[in-house]
Amino acid sequence: MFAINKEKIIDKAIELQPINAEEAEFLYNNSSTAELMFAANEIRKIIHPDNIVTYIIDRNINLSNICISNCLFCNFCRSKNSKESYVLGLDDYKKKIDELYRLGGRQILLQGGIHPDFDIDFYKSLFKNLKKQYPDLRLHALGPAEITYISKQSGLNYEQTLEELTNAGLDSLPGAGAEILSDRVRKILSPLKCSSQEWLDVMRTAHQMQITTSATMMFGHLETLGERINHLIKIRDLQDNKPPNSVGFISFTLWPLAGKNTRLIRKFPTIKTVSNAEFIKMLSFSRIMLPNIKNIQTSWLTMGSEIAKICLNAGANDMSSIMLEENVVSQAGKDFKMDEKNMIITIEEAGFIPKKRNQLYNYI
Repeated sequence: MFAINKEKIIDKAIELQPINAEEAEFLYNNSSTAELMFAANEIRKIIHPDNIVTYIIDRNINLSNICISNCLFCNFCRSKNSKESYVLGLDDYKKKIDELYRLGGRQILLQGGIHPDFDIDFYKSLFKNLKKQYPDLRLHALGPAEITYISKQSGLNYEQTLEELTNAGLDSLPGAGAEILSDRVRKILSPLKCSSQEWLDVMRTAHQMQITTSATMMFGHLETLGERINHLIKIRDLQDNKPPNSVGFISFTLWPLAGKNTRLIRKFPTIKTVSNAEFIKMLSFSRIMLPNIKNIQTSWLTMGSEIAKICLNAGANDMSSIMLEENVVSQAGKDFKMDEKNMIITIEEAGFIPKKRNQLYNYI
């Protein structure tokens, strides 16, 4: 048996060849953060040789905080009978979207967990109403967990569900609810949410229908390094198998657990906060593992602007959104803020050219 050679793995990665699970684990365990940053930055320069870093102006709107998933890491969700529960009305959307338009945004990330009473007709009516009032608004909405629930509730398969929703106005599908694609972990973190395979199957169906999606990974809780690697490989393999005329996963976002005051931390008090160095190493590693996903985001929302600058020199090429509104991560201890001016300054200070984009990464 031949010994694994770190330099050969890095050379293979820089040639944009996929590395397998054994190579990946060896590389992570036997490389410094600086070594992985260098390799990731070389890959970034191949995929994005223009020195441009993109960002978007959009708004994350949570249509309700009523959710039956009961995820251990979430402080945002409430039960139907809670005095703190809410469901947005059309006037609420109008106020939020009007503000977004005044700031130059034309897209909303529309999520809200799994409300037991929201069926497919509810979402279709909402999407149609929003598109009627704002014809150029892009709806980056729901996620595989919601699609799985709506599909089962409506007696439709994933294709039928997505077809009805896109006909009503859905434009693209966020990668929400992926957490770690390991059912061992998911049964503890979010036992009522869709399984790993269901998450992947929804995304596979979306790609076959030419619906653009994004991918995510939340790490730093109960997962092993092997489970992180398998998560990345599952996403990479799914992207490899998308139809040639489909974008598939247009971006990947890595984010660390925000666990402050969550039931997860109370139940597992030995969980440690992801350090800045560990995040940078994992982000670099993600760029190395995902040569077929074009855009890697910095996750400034959870790590702050200074770490984002480092990430832009460690494989990331996109700052994501200025986040006019964010309700989930902020309630679990991560509450960084950034307006468009500071977004531009952050990108320039990192040595790059800022460009505003839309969800499809077209420059505006």
